[in-house]
Amino acid sequence: MDLFDRVSEDIKNAMRAKDKVALETLRNVKKFFIEAKTAPGANDTLSDDAALKIIQKLVKQGKDAAEIYVKQGREDLAENELAQVKVMEAYLPKQMSPEELEAALKEIIAEVGAEGAKDMGKVMGVASKKLAGIAEGRAISAKVKELLG
Repeated sequence: MDLFDRVSEDIKNAMRAKDKVALETLRNVKKFFIEAKTAPGANDTLSDDAALKIIQKLVKQGKDAAEIYVKQGREDLAENELAQVKVMEAYLPKQMSPEELEAALKEIIAEVGAEGAKDMGKVMGVASKKLAGIAEGRAISAKVKELLG
């Protein structure tokens, strides 16, 4: 079962369970999936990779929005955003721990032959491709700066 079908099935389950947060979140995700499927050149198909990228983007947006809400003293809205993020994260592959991320980045730095901050672009290019989906871009960037700095 591909991700699109899994989300569709989980929408039905959320309806049966009367889980408003999951239902609202999954309907929103499915809306983005359908938009991607019907985009020019998509030929009415959506690969799991593309679907994962959409979910990752929505998770990042949700976390960013929650951060803004907290800064503005709107804890109620932040909680709602984070609840939706939690629903979406169930579809993402397990994220790397900080230790695993550091080990992977040290390997990439050695592979690329980076020696200092000036080589950050090289490392980020390789790391972003290799660690896509299993590590957040922000975390990768921060750790690369720390290791090269």
